[in-house]
Amino acid sequence: MSISLLQMAESGLASHRPSRKWLKGIMKRASVALILQLRDGELGVWMIRRAEHEGDPWSGQMAFPGGRMEAEDENGLATARRETEEEIGLHLGTLEPCIGKLSELNAVNSRFRGLVISPYVFHLKRSVNFHPNYEVAEVVWVPLEFLLDTDNREEMVWERNGIRLRMPCYFYEERRIWGLSLRMLDELMDVVAGKSPERRRWRRR
Repeated sequence: MSISLLQMAESGLASHRPSRKWLKGIMKRASVALILQLRDGELGVWMIRRAEHEGDPWSGQMAFPGGRMEAEDENGLATARRETEEEIGLHLGTLEPCIGKLSELNAVNSRFRGLVISPYVFHLKRSVNFHPNYEVAEVVWVPLEFLLDTDNREEMVWERNGIRLRMPCYFYEERRIWGLSLRMLDELMDVVAGKSPERRRWRRR
């Protein structure tokens, strides 16, 4: 099943047309890596749990390796590769091809400035040992079949500045997956298996 999921992911991403943020030229930019890997015949994606740091808006959350674009980065793909090596010690070279890109997302709601995140999807074919840096508490492999099973999908309430949102989430081995990371995963699952009404998006409570 998961081998066919990988084939569906590769073919789906090849024809996928992700949306772009047209104002990204005047906004700060970042990239992340969604790394797919087969383990014992099961397809999953590698995520990180960010270390707890005061002042970090994503402190302790489940995320993907990545970070802000630096001046020396040729493009967003180069940023994803550099940040992945810095954060988890994985060099994404020619043996780990980028098999597609997902839609760009705004990390901060702002009319003129914010942070545009570009997600890139890779296929890791070899066995590796990760070496997380100070920014990463742990590296976690999450099965795609767990995410595709909508019975595993839950809801949470997020509140900020008096606004309450009912938001989807997953709990995988007591780790909560939500927010921007889940939006990326939802798009990936739409590409792999088609859109599902059971994967409900955010709504105001």
